[in-house]
Amino acid sequence: MKQKINLLIGFSAVVLIALMAIQYYLVKTTYEYKVEQFHTEVKEKIAKITNDFTDLDSTVMNSKDIYYKRLLDNYIQNKNYKSQLKSNLLANPYRDVLTELLRRKINLEFPKNKIDFAVVTNKFIVFNSAQKSDTIFSEKPVIGNILYGNLASLDDAFSVRNYVGTTDGTSNYKLLTEETLFVSVKNWEQIILQRMATILILSILSMVILISLFVIAIRALIKQKKVSDVKTDFINNITHELKTPLTTLSVSTKILERKEVKENEAIMNSVIETISRQNIRLQNIVDQVMNNSLGFEEIELQKEKVKPNLLVKTILDDFHLAYPNVEIQSELSTLELNSLLDKFHLTTAITNVLENAVKYGCQNITIKTDIRKDQFTISIQDDGIGIPKNKQPLLFEKFYRVEQGNLHTVKGLGLGLYYVDQIIKAHKGSIKVVSDLGKGALFTISIPSV
Repeated sequence: MKQKINLLIGFSAVVLIALMAIQYYLVKTTYEYKVEQFHTEVKEKIAKITNDFTDLDSTVMNSKDIYYKRLLDNYIQNKNYKSQLKSNLLANPYRDVLTELLRRKINLEFPKNKIDFAVVTNKFIVFNSAQKSDTIFSEKPVIGNILYGNLASLDDAFSVRNYVGTTDGTSNYKLLTEETLFVSVKNWEQIILQRMATILILSILSMVILISLFVIAIRALIKQKKVSDVKTDFINNITHELKTPLTTLSVSTKILERKEVKENEAIMNSVIETISRQNIRLQNIVDQVMNNSLGFEEIELQKEKVKPNLLVKTILDDFHLAYPNVEIQSELSTLELNSLLDKFHLTTAITNVLENAVKYGCQNITIKTDIRKDQFTISIQDDGIGIPKNKQPLLFEKFYRVEQGNLHTVKGLGLGLYYVDQIIKAHKGSIKVVSDLGKGALFTISIPSV
């Protein structure tokens, strides 16, 4: 059973992880599509602004062509000028003017978004129809090769388009330039996420539901396993408890069938007394199962006015007579009042806690009582073997008994503390336990005093 449940849990976890991976892939794919779609929209709008910058300002663009022609002529006249050509190109005199003109047009097209841009030069090639072309430089787009614009970095920017132009020089020389326009939209991730809001909400919601169902199913399986283990344990325990009296009754019955026993009145009476005792024991076991397994809603309390401290003192006196070897220390509250309590059930509940401590190796018990804010509190501290942390939530469940390894070293049906919990709940109170393995346990019972 345990192996099957572990296998089912493992398989379910693998399926859940696979579904989460598929969901992640779908969201990631959708995100990438939305990013590409957004870039396309920006590119289309930028294309409406200008195709080759000639419509920005004809005067400025003519000055740009003149400046490029001058650079070309300087190179033709002096080949050593090649080393200075790039720096002179980047230090162009029209940088600020073109930056401002293009910024205005972009702001008009994108009134709700802040967009930074940069025009970067990639290639600068001189060629002549009769000679081999000379590449002045050809580099990948970097922010250091910016001609104009207000971008400080290309990290979050994307290219909108490339511009290729030619400028005529003297002696059939021409200058070929390639420039790339990069743009960066501020808070573009937020824009994409807003467009994906519905998809993200549905994805998160579906994953939460899926994980919740997985957790509920696993908890149900674990609970079912625990119930199955408890039932099996209870059957084993009740079988063990019933076996001794039934065996004794069987033997006694056979003894009664003997002729010499029938003729001996003393032996006959002894056997009959044995049968009577075992019959009473069987009846007690059945009554214990029937009565102690009731839920607190089914328990009918017979409340009467009781002085709680006096009741506790009486319980301790009786307990000391039954267990004289257990050292008991009491610190009872100096306050006293009359409370409506079921004297019989409450006595049995407190006695069960004390006897349970003795069963698990306790030699010393300290009991304290207190009355605060209409609450009567009983604290029972023992020095027994203690209770593991992972076992404490199960301590008050029906038929549950704390085990050591795979063995139950203490006999019982696992109804004692369950009965205590139900009696305290029937009084509208609560019981808590604090314990560490090897350090004993502290049971705290709180009951309304009115």
